[in-house]
Amino acid sequence: MAEPNTAAGASVPEVAPEDCELCEAARFTHWYHEDDVCWVADCEACDCPMVVWKQHGTAAPDVDVAHMMSQLTQAGCERFGEDGFAIDRVMRQIPWHFHAHARDRGWHQRRWSSQPSRYSGTVGGPRLLIETR
Repeated sequence: MAEPNTAAGASVPEVAPEDCELCEAARFTHWYHEDDVCWVADCEACDCPMVVWKQHGTAAPDVDVAHMMSQLTQAGCERFGEDGFAIDRVMRQIPWHFHAHARDRGWHQRRWSSQPSRYSGTVGGPRLLIETR
């Protein structure tokens, strides 16, 4: 059973791990990091680095949350510079699986016009963009 989304103050629908797109962890965009606790990749929806807990649910232990925020901060610094982003832990579109974003100041407008990244076949390394004509 999914835990309540305390940030939104509402109950969260039950979604089985096999139906959860964050559990699927499809590699479409650039991946910054992966370990036994989490993975960090560019979000398909907002084009910002996003950390995702590898366990299905929202009640990540404090030690895992600290680790995930550290990894997300590293990706945010790599992408936007040390002071160019803020951590957003509100789980808007997928409230049943712990994740957070490193959002730059112009993310809301930029997401409609930026060239999205693509998965290079490896975790880490240079961020590659989808080629457009």
